[in-house]
Amino acid sequence: MSPRRRRRLHALAAAAALALAQWPAQAGLTIDLDATGLSPAERAAARRLIADAGARLPAALAARIGPLRLGLRDDLPVGVHGRQRGHRIALDRALLAPRLAAPGTPVPPQRDPALAALLHEIAHALDQRLDLSREPRLLDLAGWQVRPRRLGLRNARNPMRDRSPDPYELRAPAEFLAVNLEHFLLDPAYACRRPALHRHLAERLGTPGAAAGGPPCPDALPFVAPATDGVYEPLDPARVFAVEYLLAEPAASPMSRWGHSMLRLVVCAPGRAPGPDCRLDLGHHRVLSFRAFVDDVQVSGWGGLTGRYPSRLFVLPLSQVIDEYTQVELRGLRSVPLRLSPGEIAGLLERAAQLHWSYDGRYTFLGNNCATETFKLLHDGVPRLAGQRLASITPTALLRRLERAGVADPAPPEGDDAVRLGYRFPSADAHHAELFAVARERLALPVRDADAWLDLAPAQRRPWLERGDLRASAALLVLEDAALRRAERRARDALQRRLPHGDAEARAGRALLDDTLALEGLLIRPARLLDGTPGYGLPQAEERARLAEHAPALAERWRASGERLRRLAEAVLPERHADALRGGQANLELIGARLRALQARATG
Repeated sequence: MSPRRRRRLHALAAAAALALAQWPAQAGLTIDLDATGLSPAERAAARRLIADAGARLPAALAARIGPLRLGLRDDLPVGVHGRQRGHRIALDRALLAPRLAAPGTPVPPQRDPALAALLHEIAHALDQRLDLSREPRLLDLAGWQVRPRRLGLRNARNPMRDRSPDPYELRAPAEFLAVNLEHFLLDPAYACRRPALHRHLAERLGTPGAAAGGPPCPDALPFVAPATDGVYEPLDPARVFAVEYLLAEPAASPMSRWGHSMLRLVVCAPGRAPGPDCRLDLGHHRVLSFRAFVDDVQVSGWGGLTGRYPSRLFVLPLSQVIDEYTQVELRGLRSVPLRLSPGEIAGLLERAAQLHWSYDGRYTFLGNNCATETFKLLHDGVPRLAGQRLASITPTALLRRLERAGVADPAPPEGDDAVRLGYRFPSADAHHAELFAVARERLALPVRDADAWLDLAPAQRRPWLERGDLRASAALLVLEDAALRRAERRARDALQRRLPHGDAEARAGRALLDDTLALEGLLIRPARLLDGTPGYGLPQAEERARLAEHAPALAERWRASGERLRRLAEAVLPERHADALRGGQANLELIGARLRALQARATG
């Protein structure tokens, strides 16, 4: 063969290869219509349906699906809109009704059941070719979470049940993909309602073809925090300077012996540029804490072991968490910085918001506890961490693994610097001992240590409250507040034992407690606040307006109910507990008044 002929053959082969490579992108979606038994109007409507589906698909994706054949049938089971087997798709013939009713008028995509059903079945065909529904990242975002004790395996149950666009998506990963591809292609608001899934599908499949752009997504993520003023609290990720691993140190009780895992959000005050000074804005810091929501007065250890209690993501002010652990439970807190980029922080907060609105898990002390829930939030919210061996069932072990992986700072400040800079919040018991020593030096108190002083009955402490100078009285004020907290905790334990049994007064207290817990359940499962309001995923403008309007009234009901419960509790508690509460409050008022008088005398 001559060199010239060889060059011509090579050129022809290259041109043919180029044409074959370009052909799928130019060809687009190929669906043949099986027109058997269809009227001319139905055939025309079905062809328009095929064209509309092709226009919705990303250009590069349409060519990857391969030739399909569509048939319209009357014999599908009730409630089944479509089926896909290999290259054949069958749709319920009745789905064409909106298109037949107004042949010349376009049907709005979100009100077109035939288009949604066809895209759903096309998604199944695509999944069979590309195995999309088995991809680990999709499973993470969808809610089939990894099992920390068995890495490589995933939970069979998807707990992302609230605010779903279609509960059918939870049946299996393949159905999740198909349902979400429908909304990805048809709903302009999908990018705002399920932003991480939208990004994943767009990166994996391409940009939807004919989908109209929706309104811009809000910068702030919606959270409902019942302990804050106003309850509804949007949080702009741009204001979060850092995320830290917050560890409540172990305690003696069985449920607290391994500590408690949380994530602290270092939120900058409005108007402050993100930077290290945001650590000083403690009043704006928030804590993400997975806890068992115990919707019953009886706390059952067996219930915690078997998953009886719902697991909820609480969003709490840092000040409340510090008070709860250091003052009430007398447990120290450590706050360890995590090395996350601003983009990773934004992704983590976005995942937290999705869990806040959708997650309905089950809490177990050994399998799905605060440590495993925190690990899964980090695993799913920060893709880089999914490849790290971080899983642990105890909070202290999770922290060690974060440090070994270089995710947590292994050497934050220690000693007085750690306390001053907010990396450690010590238990109040050491502070109580110092204050007791001050008061005992001046007043010769009748016991040897702070713990024994706090255990005295209020009437036994009262005479000493009227004798101290300014410094001793200031110390006794703090100790009296601690004594009242201790009395309240013991009263709560006694109330748990008292309310399930007893007379009519106790039963009335149980009814009031049930009502209070039901209100609290609404506030920590915020999807229930929007029952009856259309929408799914993260709430958008109209839903957020409803939250801002109605959530404060609900929170006020919750606070009022809790106050009524406190008053009723004093009536049904054993006398010694009721006396401790009333006497402690009276002592606190007494020492407060004395301290004010001493201060006025000193300055006058």
